[in-house]
Amino acid sequence: MRLYLQSVPGSTDTPRYVQITLEQDLLGGWTLYRESGTQGGRATMKREQFLERDEAIAAFEKTRDAQLKRGFRLMFAQGQEGPYGR
Repeated sequence: MRLYLQSVPGSTDTPRYVQITLEQDLLGGWTLYRESGTQGGRATMKREQFLERDEAIAAFEKTRDAQLKRGFRLMFAQGQEGPYGR
C-alpha cells in the first residue's frame, strides 16, 4: 500500500509532501516506510518493521491520520485492500 500526501502551498512556501508505504518482506514481516520533505528539496526516510500484518496496518493508519490532522491532503493512493486482507 502506498499513500502520497501533500501540504497546501502558501504564497511563498514550497509544498511539503509525505509518502507512506507498507510492504511485505520475503520472510513474511512488514515494513512501513515514511518519506517526507519539500518538493524538489531534501527528504528524510524512516523505516519501521512489524511481524504481524494487523500491527503494520494499525501503524500505517495512525501515520496517515496524524498527517491528515496536520493539514496534508491525500493526492494518490495505491493498493488499498479491504479490512480482511486479500
